[in-house]
Amino acid sequence: MTSRITINTLYSMKQKGEKIAAITAYDYPFAKIADEAGVHIILVGDSLGMVVQGEANTLGVTMDQMVYHTRIVEKAVNHAMVIADMPFMSYQTSLEQAIANAGRFLKQSNAAAVKLEGGAAVSKTIKAITACGIPVQAHIGLLPQSVHQMGGYRVQRDEAQLLSDARMVEEAGAFSVVLEGIPADIAAEITRTISIPTIGIGAGPDCDGQILVIHDLLGMTDRRLPKFVKQYASIREQAAEGIKSYVADVQSRTFPSKDHSY
Repeated sequence: MTSRITINTLYSMKQKGEKIAAITAYDYPFAKIADEAGVHIILVGDSLGMVVQGEANTLGVTMDQMVYHTRIVEKAVNHAMVIADMPFMSYQTSLEQAIANAGRFLKQSNAAAVKLEGGAAVSKTIKAITACGIPVQAHIGLLPQSVHQMGGYRVQRDEAQLLSDARMVEEAGAFSVVLEGIPADIAAEITRTISIPTIGIGAGPDCDGQILVIHDLLGMTDRRLPKFVKQYASIREQAAEGIKSYVADVQSRTFPSKDHSY
């Protein structure tokens, strides 16, 4: 039986220069495929608000929805580390609320860790959650939950602030940090500067690992993809063709045939 990826595994990979492959997924079938394909981390992202629910942003996603999706993803996984995204306003109101919601993920969905957005502003929250024995992945740079405050999904270029944020989340106890929407040279400097693994999304090739949304990399969406996404398959087109063939067979009465009847 293959052992599960742990925090120590990720630290070891960074030290050895081995790249970490992460995927964002939201359901049992795709989590199982990703796990069997050898990904190291499966993040159950609050991006499900946009990818699965069709919303304009992530802000409406609830704790109940995140716990549900994390639980079904974790059931599918035997190898990867499963990390749950803490949704908007599940950790910002108070340290007590943040700890309670983070603990809920571990108790009710069997996630191995939680992720929350922000640098210096959430360092006390990260410290409080980790003090309770709950691993935290940080997230700096472009913060989808702060889309209105940032004026849209914009690349973040303030090197001094980004370096400071990275150091502060590391000092607060985060075991890794997602770098989103950051120029490659700044992300490379952050990766060299801190001891915890960096996971990039739109942050260049020098991060310790990379993460993409499974729907994006498999070509399952009709939305305009960001520059940083590489599409590895065209499942949407294949699915559409398959369904068209099914509709045609039903209407022409060639399905179901005797072979598909009892």
